[in-house]
Amino acid sequence: MKYESQRIAKPYFVFAMMLFAGQILFGLLMGLQYINGDVGFPYIPFNAARMVHTNLLIVWMLFGFMGASYFLVPEEAETELYSPLLAKITFWVFVVAGVATILGYLLVPYAELARITKNELFPTMGREFLEQPTITKIGIVLVCLSFVFNIGMTILRGRKTVINMVLITGLIGLAVFYLFSFYNPDSLTLDKYFWWFVVHLWVEGVWELILGALLAFVLIKVTGVDREHIEKWLYVIIAMALISGLIGMGHHYFWVGPPKYWLWMGSFFSALEPVPFFMMVVFAFKMVKERRREHNNKIATTWAKGTAVMAFLGAGVWGFLHTLAPLTTTRMDHNLLLHTVT
Repeated sequence: MKYESQRIAKPYFVFAMMLFAGQILFGLLMGLQYINGDVGFPYIPFNAARMVHTNLLIVWMLFGFMGASYFLVPEEAETELYSPLLAKITFWVFVVAGVATILGYLLVPYAELARITKNELFPTMGREFLEQPTITKIGIVLVCLSFVFNIGMTILRGRKTVINMVLITGLIGLAVFYLFSFYNPDSLTLDKYFWWFVVHLWVEGVWELILGALLAFVLIKVTGVDREHIEKWLYVIIAMALISGLIGMGHHYFWVGPPKYWLWMGSFFSALEPVPFFMMVVFAFKMVKERRREHNNKIATTWAKGTAVMAFLGAGVWGFLHTLAPLTTTRMDHNLLLHTVT
């Protein structure tokens, strides 16, 4: 740790791990409820457990991204964080908003929660992964904007590197695409069309940029490989991620009413989505193999390789299995047949 302001990352990491543990617990509870629906009922019904589980996933990853950025950027920019005080305020605002929302899911029926938070004034609730009350969504936007401002100002007054530029691009996209969560049209087709702007483009777009930047930073530190070499790999990876991720969003559009060209565009570019993840695996293992020094933190080295592998398996391989239109057609026909028979 070279800069005092990097210490602000610690509470973000700690709270992210706490939320991660909570996500696992509620996931296990949901699994038990699949076997026996009476488990936890009526205190924690399945719909509440599912909202908590999926929302904790989103929030702990945001805390992780923020903590990692607060640790990475000062060292990359070679300057102290622009405002450590703003980072501390952002942390506590996000903690209070997140905890209050989770308690709302658990203690108040969802319809009552919508009434209490005046959802009728600006309806945004009721959609999968975006169940947060409107007031919580506004809080998330304010937190993201203050976070991006803090990171951006730190980069502006310090050294500009490829890692910093890729990271801030991903963070800006993180804030911008979340704004589509406020768009809640009456048409279900139109709603699903733009709903994926948040749910898909976060993961297959901006999150891959953030992951790539963080991975490149760690590999520079633990391997000692030339920065220029790692940056060239990063350029290629993010280019493939953006090309495949942005257009590959079409695999969500097969059956919601958009033009037919999304059938082949969605299938073709979705099939390319595992490529940048596989490139991350090759990238990580190749850099470690070519390392110029043995870093004392072997856990960080193993974690970097493991992150790339799990991202490839989870978002790459498993994601690919449902992206081709013919496969989706077969699955839908099978489900329709079962529904007809029963």
